Amino acid sequence: MKTAYWQKWNKAYKEELVKNIMPFWMKNGFDRKHGGVYTCLDRDGSLMDTTKSVWFQGRFGWMAAYAYNHVKKDASWLEASKSCCEFLERHCFDKDGRAYFEVTEDGVGLRKRRYVFSECFAAIAYAEYSLASGDKAWAKKSVELFKRIRKFVANPKKWMPSKCEPVVQAQGHSLTMILINVANVLKQVSDDPVLDAQITESIEKLVKYFIHPEFKALLETVGPDGEFIDTLAGRVINPGHCIETSWFLLDVAVARNDDALKEIALKILDWSWDWGWDKKYGGIISFKDCRNLPPQCYEQDMKFWWPQCETIIATAYAYKLTGDKKYAKWHKLSCEWAWKHLKDRKFPEWYGYLHRDGTVAQPAKGNIFKGPFHIPRMLVKTWELTKDM
Repeated sequence: MKTAYWQKWNKAYKEELVKNIMPFWMKNGFDRKHGGVYTCLDRDGSLMDTTKSVWFQGRFGWMAAYAYNHVKKDASWLEASKSCCEFLERHCFDKDGRAYFEVTEDGVGLRKRRYVFSECFAAIAYAEYSLASGDKAWAKKSVELFKRIRKFVANPKKWMPSKCEPVVQAQGHSLTMILINVANVLKQVSDDPVLDAQITESIEKLVKYFIHPEFKALLETVGPDGEFIDTLAGRVINPGHCIETSWFLLDVAVARNDDALKEIALKILDWSWDWGWDKKYGGIISFKDCRNLPPQCYEQDMKFWWPQCETIIATAYAYKLTGDKKYAKWHKLSCEWAWKHLKDRKFPEWYGYLHRDGTVAQPAKGNIFKGPFHIPRMLVKTWELTKDM
């Protein structure tokens, strides 16, 4: 792919972040009264619901600090990151040390979930804000929280009760993948050996249990020893998750100079592109069944914002590391599709939920699950990847 192609997109990524995405969330989402960020915003940025997603207190806390550290020393971004971190500390943890999933705008706990994703996003926010501000107390908090997360994961019967009866023995891909990324982020502020130990442990689990060559797929749910579970739930492939995992692994492979891990990451990307790319309409679909049976999930053929973002990052990363033209081709396909269908031409920010053909399913710019994370992360990460391409 010619240099001019990458230069064009490199410029577009930064402009979209600085002139569109971050201003939208700073204007409409940043809560300067109570602290933290609102995410339930309509197409034009108007507030639809004051309920706050705890995921996004961490996610935007990380994102605003990451953009400050890597793109532009905007004091308001640093202020927003600090606000999210402080809101998390003041309001978002229950007495048992577990984080809430939703709180009111002024921080009253509303709902908790079994998963530790709220805690994970808080940990990366603390670490990145520590880098941005120079306040090492937040780095210490990030590692302390990470160790607490490991305690929760190690004793799931007490801290993370299963949603199924004991007769169902299974494990999920999501926790394995997220802990790789969280530990990798925290390594910027700590040399605690628990971080490398977690990355190694998670990669070993991923390779041993979740990669199933017989389907050329990384499965979302497997048995305790990686057994294939031949049910609707056990056959699920989530291409977006798998592609996200691939670039998490590329991050580690680069840091460790590990060519074998790089090849595993590229294999996952290749398989997941084949499963996920919609040859008729373009874009990455939500779910497939590894036996090509009808998936159970009602949104199985929808096009969500975040798998497109992960694909743009992963394909640029793969091309940068290999020079293989197929990854440049895939990047072009995914990037042009996302810009055409997800970007709102009238109001700032991008749509999140599209039908299979790329038409808008609902126009809101945010909710409890969509907010200032996947799109700005994609813009910054891919801008960094393409700077010297």
